Amino acid sequence: MSLNILLTSAGRRSYMVQYFKEALAGRGVVHAGNSAYSPALQAADRAVITPLIYDAGYIDFLLDYCKTQDISAIIPLFDIDVPILAKSRELFTKESIRVVVSDYPVTVVCNDKWKTYTYLKKNKIPAPATFSTLDSALAAVNDQTLAFPVIVKPRWGMGSIGVYSAADREEMAVFYNKVKVEIGKTYLNFESRHDLEQSVLVQEQIAGQEYGLDIVNDLQGRYVATFVKRKKAMRSGETDIAVTENNPAIEAWGEEIGRRLGHVGNLDVDCFVREDHVWILEMNCRFGGGYPFSHLAGANIPLAIVHWLDGQKPGATLFKINYGVEGIKDMQPIVLKARNGGAA
Repeated sequence: MSLNILLTSAGRRSYMVQYFKEALAGRGVVHAGNSAYSPALQAADRAVITPLIYDAGYIDFLLDYCKTQDISAIIPLFDIDVPILAKSRELFTKESIRVVVSDYPVTVVCNDKWKTYTYLKKNKIPAPATFSTLDSALAAVNDQTLAFPVIVKPRWGMGSIGVYSAADREEMAVFYNKVKVEIGKTYLNFESRHDLEQSVLVQEQIAGQEYGLDIVNDLQGRYVATFVKRKKAMRSGETDIAVTENNPAIEAWGEEIGRRLGHVGNLDVDCFVREDHVWILEMNCRFGGGYPFSHLAGANIPLAIVHWLDGQKPGATLFKINYGVEGIKDMQPIVLKARNGGAA
């Protein structure tokens, strides 16, 4: 039985296309969907230029494409895509198409960084103090429960768009208003428009070592494993160099989050560590930019997903990594193949 997979919003994640092609080992094809200038489309077996995620016809387009191309499963690779597909999951299920995505309420918790913070605090998981308005942040500074420097960033977003470090009250106010303007000029405006007045957050700035986690659950939301990577360099808000690490204390928090949240598949998590104290910063219920470092160290979550889709139990080796494996991302130019808007 063939197993064809569609990776939506594939962007520059050509490595994810390659990982799934290897996982399928010829028994199906990997489709990639996005705009015409997405490098991952060049790496896929077949590619399709899709409407924008917030286009009224986006889901209907994907449904039609999946039916005509005999797609077995959809895996989104971009934050904004995740809740849209989660909300429409039953439409695909009726057509026997599996959408590998968490339940909609989970995607909302992860995409909305204010709800991430309130979720973490409610579950007694350590997180940097966060404020959803400038007034509440100033009040916290005045009563000395918040100290400078602080981080000013979008409530909804990813990467390094609109993230600033403010050293005093004046900078905090300037950056707060600047981020609001930047939100309106980028894709961040789609989700932020629902609550523009509280679309910017002020967050305690943690001095410490940054780590990235892959917290893996199966397709029923049951916890499987946590992989810990110590970040050594960043580029445009994404991990550029990292090394895998044996850190039981951080792994324990990964297991706590995985079991409580009940997400599906991979959960990309950022955290800071200082003197054995861990703060959870952000959660993204998708494959993140740090996953390749787990893969280089021996993990194989794409193959595990293929096994789960087949109704098989993946071998334990797919969830084991070697420690001390240091990886760096490469940049390589490619020839842009002609695309006519349909499957190539």
